[in-house]
Amino acid sequence: MTSEAARVARLTQEDRLAWFKGKGDVTCERLLADWRFWRRPDQVAPVGDWRIWLVMAGRGFGKTRAGAEWVRAQAEADGRLRIALVGASIGEVRQIMVEGESGLLSIAPPHALPEFAPSLKRLTWPNGAVATLYSAAEPDSLRGPEHHLAWCDEVAKWPYAEAVWNNLMMTLRLGNTPQITATTTPRPVPLIKRLLSEKGVIVTRGKMRDNRLNVARDWMTAMEGLYSGTRLGRQELDGELMTDIEHALWSRALLEVCRVKDAPALTRVVIGVDPPASAGGDACGIIAVGLGADGKAYVLGDHSVSGRSPEGWARAVAGAAEAWGADRVIAEANNGGDMVVSTLRAADVSMPVKKVHASRGKCARAEPIAALYEAGKARHVGTFPALEDELCGLVSGGLYQGPGRSPDRADACVWAMTEVMLGKGRITPRVRGF
Repeated sequence: MTSEAARVARLTQEDRLAWFKGKGDVTCERLLADWRFWRRPDQVAPVGDWRIWLVMAGRGFGKTRAGAEWVRAQAEADGRLRIALVGASIGEVRQIMVEGESGLLSIAPPHALPEFAPSLKRLTWPNGAVATLYSAAEPDSLRGPEHHLAWCDEVAKWPYAEAVWNNLMMTLRLGNTPQITATTTPRPVPLIKRLLSEKGVIVTRGKMRDNRLNVARDWMTAMEGLYSGTRLGRQELDGELMTDIEHALWSRALLEVCRVKDAPALTRVVIGVDPPASAGGDACGIIAVGLGADGKAYVLGDHSVSGRSPEGWARAVAGAAEAWGADRVIAEANNGGDMVVSTLRAADVSMPVKKVHASRGKCARAEPIAALYEAGKARHVGTFPALEDELCGLVSGGLYQGPGRSPDRADACVWAMTEVMLGKGRITPRVRGF
């Protein structure tokens, strides 16, 4: 989703000069100061009947600007409005929502600049519209006043979040169409979960990268280099709501503790394979796992593929084995064991292929492997978002509750981990480095 400014920026230099020339100096000057020129479609309030617009996105997405521009448009259009501005603290409301780089004072045109009275915690527009500042640390401050609209910032970090929200809802007694815009980086707190389940809530999601035209490139590159794929990065940069499933064998926090940058010298590497039941069906899980000289298992790579023919996924297995110098392929053979082996052989998988048969469900098979993670004996070298989502969907004594129909990556990981850590007569050749 792009802005008009982004479309102009993509033009060749010649076409861009022609675009500006065609607009004229006066029009260009006006456009460059016009939010409608810079805004992206995902920064515009939804049309139609809604009560709450929840903008749940990563840092740098432009959430604050979207919220402030919504308030500004409403206030400038109707001088009768009474608006609530609610943040985690009065200091944050003032520093971010009012006086910040994208705050209400910064974005206002000179002819419609509101007057700010800090002692009264109040903004007043020239036409008479009024916005009052409130702190989420003081739920009772929202007992008594009445409002038409509200802008709530960073609701996922509010203290006393549900009490404040409930009190705020009861103040929206003015006018016929009370509305709230809530802007926040996602966190799996009760208020966010509640809002996502309520009727009349329109949710906009987005990433930091969506706003790359207005974010410092070096900062964005540094943040992605440090946090891309991690739980923190997926939450804070990509705007994903990272939740843990009750009774799941893996938690997000556990996986973060198990993450390392590099593997030590390895004594062996195996490729775990969970073949799809049919061509074009589920993914083929292909996970490389190494046994370190320190006795710990290391997930090295996720080479899983989707929608491939048997020859296609077998070539992917062969490529992974070659890339890591694997000494064995561990392949689940419940869906035609001999076919799996012959398919891998046809793809020039030259090392031994060990067929394993599933006598228990995927979740049950995963339990002893989850215990290895808990004991600090399993590590992830880098980030594997798709695999980790599946691991966090495996539930003790229950059914898989993660993304997709089947945890193909997770199952391949379990087979590989079982071979290197729990298998009988484990191979331990000389130590080799990578």
